Amino acid sequence: MDRWPRPPRLPATLAAALLALAVTSAARAQHDHEHQHEPAHQHQSDAAAVAQMQLDGERKWPTDAPLRAGMAAIRAAFDTDHAAIHAGTETEAQYATLAGTIEAAVNEIIANCRLPPAADANLHYAIADLMAGVARMRDTEPGADRHAGAALVHGALQAYGRFFDDPAAAE
Repeated sequence: MDRWPRPPRLPATLAAALLALAVTSAARAQHDHEHQHEPAHQHQSDAAAVAQMQLDGERKWPTDAPLRAGMAAIRAAFDTDHAAIHAGTETEAQYATLAGTIEAAVNEIIANCRLPPAADANLHYAIADLMAGVARMRDTEPGADRHAGAALVHGALQAYGRFFDDPAAAE
């Protein structure tokens, strides 16, 4: 019998969540700092989650039909609004609609995509930037810049084409 009670253990999921929050907060702070020094038209920061993506050796990661369909829907929605975003004429309502379309497509990808674990891990970087872009386009963060949200989405789409084997997304 122990004389001293054991200290309570932090559940693994809570520890993982706290670690993810700390890493995300640090990356967001670095991104925000770097973004202050970039021209307004730049579309991707080195601090974006997709900066961590890697190839599978020298090959692109495999895709499946749900992933390709979801990313095609996101690209089509983004391409429709890209000129207005770039020109600075995209309205609050248009940003909200675009954010909703992207979020719905990401939810479909998450629900239906079945990739090998390493490919899935790399995909999560793109999903992280897509959802961060959605949040900024909805202006849910204090001082958020909707254009910066669209830039995150654009960067995620570009990275997806560079790192995943999807002929429709190839650069």
